[in-house]
Amino acid sequence: MLTVQGLVRLHLGPLDLEVAAGECVALRGRSGSGKSLVLRAIADLDPADGTVVLGGRERNTMSAPDWRRQVGYLPAEPGWWTERVATHFTDWSACRPMAERLGLDPAAGDWSISRLSSGERQRLGLVRLLENRPRCLLLDEPTAALDEAATAVVEDLVAEHCEAGGCCLFVTHDPSQFARVARQGYRLEEGKLVPEGRT
Repeated sequence: MLTVQGLVRLHLGPLDLEVAAGECVALRGRSGSGKSLVLRAIADLDPADGTVVLGGRERNTMSAPDWRRQVGYLPAEPGWWTERVATHFTDWSACRPMAERLGLDPAAGDWSISRLSSGERQRLGLVRLLENRPRCLLLDEPTAALDEAATAVVEDLVAEHCEAGGCCLFVTHDPSQFARVARQGYRLEEGKLVPEGRT
């Protein structure tokens, strides 16, 4: 379980939320409301006050790299640091079936990053994240650049991650996606979290 207590970052908070093992919780709110800030603060990418616990262990008892291996953050625009796709993966050949499942060309590992569309970058970013097998996923609009078929596969992969005992905090603008991926969630409004159920 991921537990956040008293999280404060810039204009946000204090925020409290829980994501149980096996559960996907949705987070929505207006553009600029701070959804990405919440994910980045939980991932320990930005300084924030408060307590964050995963599986009974506080974040401040772990090194930042260890925390980020267990709590995997996928930004809306994944970053890339070398030119060739495959060099961003520990084992591209092992990741290829998942990439193909997401509708990517099996030869994509040999491509340059510069030739990728925004949707291809988004899908490859998810594959890269899942390769590391984090216990908790923090996903920032992971289907924003995807068509309906690819969106369905992403949602299936998230469901499978949760069914295997992981958990996920899933940012979305889409009310129908909110209802598909989560039984409960939160709306971020004026720096506070408002609990929501399926509409």
